[in-house]
Parts: sequence; C-alpha cells; structure tokens
Amino acid sequence: MSAPDDSRGRSEADAPRIPAAPTRAKAAPGSPLERLRALALALPRTSEKLSWGEPTFRVDDRIFAMVKGGDGEASVWLKAPDGAQEMLIAAAPERFFRPPYVGQKGWIGIRLARDPDWEEVAFNLARSHELIAARGARRRDDAG
Repeated sequence: MSAPDDSRGRSEADAPRIPAAPTRAKAAPGSPLERLRALALALPRTSEKLSWGEPTFRVDDRIFAMVKGGDGEASVWLKAPDGAQEMLIAAAPERFFRPPYVGQKGWIGIRLARDPDWEEVAFNLARSHELIAARGARRRDDAG
C-alpha cells in the first residue's frame, strides 16, 4: 500500500525533510572545545547537547558543564562543592570566576582561552560530573 497523498498531491516520500537540530558544536582540531569535549565524553553516561547555542555536557541528561564564549573568551562553567567557588577565585582569579546565573548556586567558571592547566580542568570537570550524578541518584532513590 502506498503512502497517502497530502492536500497538494504529494506523498510522504516527496515531503520536504527537516534537518535534525545539531547536537554538537563544531570546533577546530586541538581547540579548547575539542580538548574539553574529549575529557567530558570520557566520563560515564555523558552526552553532549547544544543549549542556548553552546555546548553543554550532561550526565543522565543533567547539565554538569556548560561551554561559554559569548564574551569573546572561551570558558567552561562547572558545579563545585560548597565553599570551593570562593576559595578557587581567591586563589587564582586569573583562571577562575563566578559565572552569571549559576554562580549564585556555587558554580565556577574556568577560563579556557588563557592556556589553562588541563589537569586542573579535568579534575574540576570530573568533580562536577560526580556532584551532578550523585544528586540525580539521590532523587531517583527518593522517588523509588
């Protein structure tokens, strides 16, 4: 049986295809985004999704890292443990900052355009992943 015609006499096979929304931002090889992507996607249950026009990394569909570049300087925003934001910013304000919107919840920003310490980025990325994954697990346990 063939597909039904629409009101213009076209079949479903002739219907225009709407391209899927991109799920990954393009990045130059070796760029900070590519390095961050490799670190993030190596973590368990991690996926990448474009949100607000920029890459986010998620564990179980909950954001643990947001890449930002709107101010012309690449950075990543990450969940941090209680008290860590103030300590990191005070110790190294050239590397860390309080991001807008999520900074009030203790998230940190790490500047990526200024030759970051990638071991430090990887550590903070993994810690953010753990904090968000644990929070999601607690919610599932409470619901079940």
